[in-house]
Amino acid sequence: MPNPKPSSHSLFSTLFLLITFSISTLVSSKSTIEPCSNADSCNAMVGYTLYTDLKVSEVAALFGIDPISLLTANNIDISYPDVENHILPSQLFVKVPITCPCVDGIRKSVSTHYKARPSDTLSSIADSIYGGLVSADQLREANSVSDPSVLDVGQNLVVPLPCTCFNNSDNGLPAIYLSYVVQPVDTLAGIAARYHTTITDLMNVNAMGSTAISPGDILAVPLSACTSNFPRYASDYGLIVPNGSYAITASHCVQCSCSAGSRNLYCTPASLAVSCSSMQCRGSNLMLGNLTMQQSSAGCNVTSCNYDGYVNGTINTMLSVSLQPRCPGAPQLPTVIPPPTTATRQSIYAPAPAPSPMESGGLHWPKSQGGIMLPPLGSFPASGPAASTAAGSVTSGCFVIKPLAASQLTVALYGLVCLCLTAGFRLL
Repeated sequence: MPNPKPSSHSLFSTLFLLITFSISTLVSSKSTIEPCSNADSCNAMVGYTLYTDLKVSEVAALFGIDPISLLTANNIDISYPDVENHILPSQLFVKVPITCPCVDGIRKSVSTHYKARPSDTLSSIADSIYGGLVSADQLREANSVSDPSVLDVGQNLVVPLPCTCFNNSDNGLPAIYLSYVVQPVDTLAGIAARYHTTITDLMNVNAMGSTAISPGDILAVPLSACTSNFPRYASDYGLIVPNGSYAITASHCVQCSCSAGSRNLYCTPASLAVSCSSMQCRGSNLMLGNLTMQQSSAGCNVTSCNYDGYVNGTINTMLSVSLQPRCPGAPQLPTVIPPPTTATRQSIYAPAPAPSPMESGGLHWPKSQGGIMLPPLGSFPASGPAASTAAGSVTSGCFVIKPLAASQLTVALYGLVCLCLTAGFRLL
């Protein structure tokens, strides 16, 4: 006896279940939120992929930051001629430094503003221009937009960016946190290897119950860093610099570098230094960054001229004298790179690799190409929150769902309906 044809009732019941399942699958993007209750702030970063060719100054303006800070965060040479007008290629991935305050009980950056242009929508701003770091719903809520389909040209929009502080530490060591949008080919192991951390650490920081991640999720990734010990009254108090990069401070007069694997800043006069106060340590002939060493039977006597913060327009220096078991080698500074002219795909577009054992039993970490990585393009945006344990302190949180932009959801459902109806009519 031949199988009976499916009724229209059963067909549309199946269609409804498929749509329901698809919606529940597509809106599951999450991000890590750190609850807070005080008025302090910290330095943080977001990972951003350029949606088109942009000048350095344009990328900086997009996030409301100093172009110099964008360059130094990615270890790019700031002395390159006319560097602020250098054009960065589309699809280049950069780390963008931001300030992370406590706003409405959670950590988020609200210092970024965007002026709407013709044809802009909340979805296009969120998905394309800011690469999924924010959602259309978050933009609508932050700006009290009643009709998301209508934006006035020139309208000033607050762009709430995800960020975390966690006391600027990770397992008791200095760290700065990068908000990273998961890409379709990413794995948690690959992200851990790329940023020199561990799977366990990522899971703990992001309150993950498993290693499963989805495109559009936003992970808080701890980056090892060097911290400063400047006095609280210094304008650059709390300066923290990720491994393998540098920062410019003291009104562009001082450069503080953090070499790979180091925990201590090494500060010297910056290449941009023009009209700067004295950088000589009192009571010595040493200039900022200089040191002398003298071997003795008791060890190595080391005298160094160190930077001690920028106070009321004056560069503070401090002469340090110590006896060390052996004389230290020359400071190892990160090698700065010229501004990128191409966004090479190479193997970075392949799935992010997991750590692979070496013959010595250690781990092999993929190099970051001078601090700039190019992950693949994202698909759906993400945002939301999580709980975390970092630096010995426990902070409670939760996972939230960030809906897809209306246009994306409409297209997805429309395609699903067409597919199911086509299959259904073939059966009838």
